Amino acid sequence: MTNFSIENLKKEIEGFRREIRAEKIGRVVEIGDGIARIYGLAEVGANEMLEFESGGGSVSGIAFNLEEDTVGAIILGDYTNIKEGDAVRSTGRVLSVRVGEELIGRVIDPLGNPLDGRGPIFNASSQEVFYPAERPAPSVVHRESVNTPLHTGIKSIDAMIPIGRGQRELLIGDRQIGKTSIAVDAIINQGRDTKYQTPICIYVAVGQKESKIAQIVATLKEAGAMEYTIVISAPASFPASLWYLAPYAGCAIGEYFMYQGKDALIIYDDLTKHAWAYRELSLLLRRPPGREAYPGDVFYLHSRLLERASKLSKDKGGGSLTAIPIIETQLGDVSAYIPTNVISITDGQIYLEPELFYQGIRPAVNVGLSVSRVGSAAQTKAMKRVAGKLRLELAQFRELAAFAQFASDLDESTRKRLARGRALTEILKQGELEPMPFEKQVALIFAGTQGFFDDVTVLEIAEKGRGFLEYLERLHRKEILDEIKNSGELNSKLEEKLKSVVEDFFTMNQV
Repeated sequence: MTNFSIENLKKEIEGFRREIRAEKIGRVVEIGDGIARIYGLAEVGANEMLEFESGGGSVSGIAFNLEEDTVGAIILGDYTNIKEGDAVRSTGRVLSVRVGEELIGRVIDPLGNPLDGRGPIFNASSQEVFYPAERPAPSVVHRESVNTPLHTGIKSIDAMIPIGRGQRELLIGDRQIGKTSIAVDAIINQGRDTKYQTPICIYVAVGQKESKIAQIVATLKEAGAMEYTIVISAPASFPASLWYLAPYAGCAIGEYFMYQGKDALIIYDDLTKHAWAYRELSLLLRRPPGREAYPGDVFYLHSRLLERASKLSKDKGGGSLTAIPIIETQLGDVSAYIPTNVISITDGQIYLEPELFYQGIRPAVNVGLSVSRVGSAAQTKAMKRVAGKLRLELAQFRELAAFAQFASDLDESTRKRLARGRALTEILKQGELEPMPFEKQVALIFAGTQGFFDDVTVLEIAEKGRGFLEYLERLHRKEILDEIKNSGELNSKLEEKLKSVVEDFFTMNQV
């Protein structure tokens, strides 16, 4: 028995392999408000993932402030179980997001966890692909100019403030005047715009009410848009660290599809709350406050995010990432700190004016203050042809309307211009969740700019416009609408055909 035990012991000793593993472990010296100060992680990198060992299990964090003696970290999740003295390990990898086709149609949090109750997103056979939440924007040589339209289905935007694939177009205005509605309409219209490839849409909700996010998801499902949409939700109940992370996580997912050669559209709703979250984290980490208590690098916070939207060159696959950030203003003040920052980063802005909204002009787009720096390069030739006259007519109307209210007697020419301007303003009105295909927009705007609605009373213009489109679709769709849609042009021959149809309709329906 003794010999047998000794033999066994010898075998055990022979089979023993000593492994020495060096591991740097830090300790929490201060914790509170989602921020931890850690001592002992001297070699940790900026934005490196950290693992906190707490009583309630493991919690993730990011190394945010690298100071002389300590590391300031933001905690991604529940920090209530972390206490002073707990161990912290560095993981050796920067903050990354798992990406893949499986995310399409799902609602997730900024860390990639499902929030829609439909179980795990990735299965065992799924390929593990991680994209860093922050990465350098594509360089100038890897980009090409924006030349393909991204139709929103909103008449006033597609005609006068066109958005191209790879552009960054800001949606700005006060609260509750339709910014999110325009963004949701744009997502829904992507599935209906059959002329171009349907982009993968990513909706990032930062600091919104959970009920509002649920309502948006339900609307997208009902319209069939969730088949190509990913929703990233960081609602008001989430900590500021996840508000901060959400836009970067969404951008990383969008970049995955862009580098696959596909088109992607990302909506940040909204970056004002994102800046608030960054201000909160920075002040808790005792970074020096600047204007409006924001830290000095708040411009860089948004520039490094929005610059990642681009149209890649053919050598890089030709994919695109279009960004539509949303900014909320206070009492229409576009000269505040965050609005001016984001205006200077983006390729134009769509300004929604409260006064127009309360007058019943919806969407309340102020065409005078809105601009697209890509311009007609991202428009079809047909839309370009009718939109030039539209913008001119509306500009003249705005100028005359300001003076006409003080004048009792107007000459015939002025009265005609005012009538045309009122008619075009009515034509551009649009209900919520009613995006319109671009070929119908071209036909309707053409009829308006040719003066066919001038003699129609303001109250009847909307109904008359609907009747005209139904007439056009029912009797002449193959001839005209499909030709505009397929060719994207409105040549002289087609224009004559369209004018003839418009005249027939208005002759049949004399006012």
